[in-house]
Amino acid sequence: MSAVPHPTHSTIALLQTSSLTSVVQQELERAILVGEYPPGSKLIEAALALKLGVSRGPVREAFRMLEEGGLLRVEKNRGVFVRDIPTAEAIEIFDLRATLDELVGRQLAVHITPAQFKEVKALVADMERQVKAQDAYTYHLLNLQFHDRLVELAGNRKLTEIYRKLIKELSLFRRLNLADSWLMPITAHEHRPIVAAIASGDPERAGRAMFEHAMDSKNRTISNELARATGVPLAAKTPRRKRV
Repeated sequence: MSAVPHPTHSTIALLQTSSLTSVVQQELERAILVGEYPPGSKLIEAALALKLGVSRGPVREAFRMLEEGGLLRVEKNRGVFVRDIPTAEAIEIFDLRATLDELVGRQLAVHITPAQFKEVKALVADMERQVKAQDAYTYHLLNLQFHDRLVELAGNRKLTEIYRKLIKELSLFRRLNLADSWLMPITAHEHRPIVAAIASGDPERAGRAMFEHAMDSKNRTISNELARATGVPLAAKTPRRKRV
């Protein structure tokens, strides 16, 4: 009987480095998405390695992974920067997200289980509590969790992978918008029709509810961005683009 080969030192080192790179990548991603490094920020490899207590190798590899994920851009002879998503690209992401959300709604109306539906309703209730508490940060996290869970429950792993990448990119554009606490009751109010539509078991209704919520979010975000750029106050309600 042949002996089981032991991993070589180089293999162990590779596994350790890969694991460390993953940890660094996750920590940098978290910091970017919560706004510790806002769009346009320059990330210094040596400084981050020192801060995280690792060598520069895992940081460099984490930069590469985050660039592939759409969160960073690397400029030759200038360095690594957190991406600043332009409005035109954000509109494209919103439109694609709305299409994916419509598919998710259709799937959930048919396939969601009672236990899963109870979980979704609990998330909506948690968000409404945060609206009353005026806790914009916790509301933002719960809102992301709510939409991510809906996509996950649709049961399409490839869709979930694509959706999460889009949402991470969109977070770079939406950060200021999501910080506006006055938007919380507006977005929270739109979650109830989604839940009701899913509960109805009607794929058309559920798909439409999720599509319209995504498009309303798009219109609010783009209008808010334009208001910030021009100094013109945001209108109370932006007309929704009708589903055709």
